[in-house]
Amino acid sequence: MRILLVEDNRRLSHELKMSLVDEGYAVDTAFDGVEGQTLAESTPYDVLILDILLPRKDGLEVCQDVRRQHLNTPILLLTARDTVADRVRGLDSGADDYLVKPFALSELLARLRALFRRNGEEKSAVLRVGDLSVDPAKHLVERAGQRIELTPRLFTLLEYLMRHPNQILTREMIANHIWNYEFTGTLNAVEVCMRRLRRQIDESFPIKLLETVRGVGYRLRTLE
Repeated sequence: MRILLVEDNRRLSHELKMSLVDEGYAVDTAFDGVEGQTLAESTPYDVLILDILLPRKDGLEVCQDVRRQHLNTPILLLTARDTVADRVRGLDSGADDYLVKPFALSELLARLRALFRRNGEEKSAVLRVGDLSVDPAKHLVERAGQRIELTPRLFTLLEYLMRHPNQILTREMIANHIWNYEFTGTLNAVEVCMRRLRRQIDESFPIKLLETVRGVGYRLRTLE
């Protein structure tokens, strides 16, 4: 899952980003409303986290403008203001949820999970390909009834593949989904992740699901 965090407090932004990355999310950051809106409108994010009090353009304006562009990405507003009127203004601007500072990281993560589930019922449904299943809400992976433990990044990669069965995903597509704009590695990093994932979900099973399409990318094959 890829998140855009728009927060002008650089220390808080850095802390939140590191915490979200540790949870397996790819996170891009912006520090003012104009930069945040530009990124939001040019990149397919799974959720936007917007502070309200931003330089150049506040979060409410950004929220309203991206909704006018028919961008339906879930939006979580962050603010130090906690009056009913402030919450109403935030939700009426097009936001999906509202979190008051200071907040616990566990609450932020829970609200993000709720937004992902709310963004279409299929987002929270258990994904199945053959005897492999992934439960995004519970972060569970099983194959042939056997529990498989994955790192957050490998889980994100597998979920991406499971949502696009039989579709060839290029290395660039995968890199853009599981890393952010600050990723400075090479596409070899994708190959390393794929090798690790293959060892986890394919190596011990007679039927192989992960397929390398030489010179193009990768595909998770269904058995039908």
